[in-house]
Amino acid sequence: MPQDMTLVPARELAKHKRRFPNESGDYRKARQALLAEEIELRRHIERVAEQRRAMPSGGEVKIPYRFESENGPVDLAGLFGDKPTLVTYNWMYGPQRERPCPMCTSLLSGLDGEMADILQRIAFAVIARSPIERLVAFKKERGWRHLKLYSSANNSFNHDYAHEDPADGDNAAFNVFTRKGGTIRHFWGDEMGMESADPGQDPRGAVDAMPLWKILDITPEGRGTDWYPKLEYKK
Repeated sequence: MPQDMTLVPARELAKHKRRFPNESGDYRKARQALLAEEIELRRHIERVAEQRRAMPSGGEVKIPYRFESENGPVDLAGLFGDKPTLVTYNWMYGPQRERPCPMCTSLLSGLDGEMADILQRIAFAVIARSPIERLVAFKKERGWRHLKLYSSANNSFNHDYAHEDPADGDNAAFNVFTRKGGTIRHFWGDEMGMESADPGQDPRGAVDAMPLWKILDITPEGRGTDWYPKLEYKK
């Protein structure tokens, strides 16, 4: 939004005539106070997104990074396809794991359903250090249809952009790259982790792409502190 735009105070916008059956006066008072905070949160999210979009150009990517895809070898430039912007997600399914990270898998399952729309605007690549055959086998097991998978087993991409030490395992990470005039630059990447987590919270980033948490956040139980997604559930 334009910086010189004067916004109506959130408390004023929170005043409306909608009511739910049998709600009490205390409920309505608390709900309108919460609504004002929700409006402020929406505005803050937009301010942060504007600040992110206004960032100066990041570092030039000088390594071509060769990946293995479902259709053969491809370099980082090839991951863009015909798009100027590429989002990558480092999937925690390295060769040391018997099964992939359940949290990453939950996230990717949600994104797979959105991917047909996402790919209209940008390129999106899911990257892990396991061999491509192993990644594809799990993709089929999970029923993913749209996610594009790439193995980084033979390059340093995960070390350089997901801050992984192969001896210590793997990390989840979003990164954004841009391509202009044949030059690829890093635009944005995750920088929130254990060191920036607040007490009692898991080390999630401020850009939360998981539909699971967005739904649980509007429930009285919330996200909880003793539950995480699983790869399988008992029927």
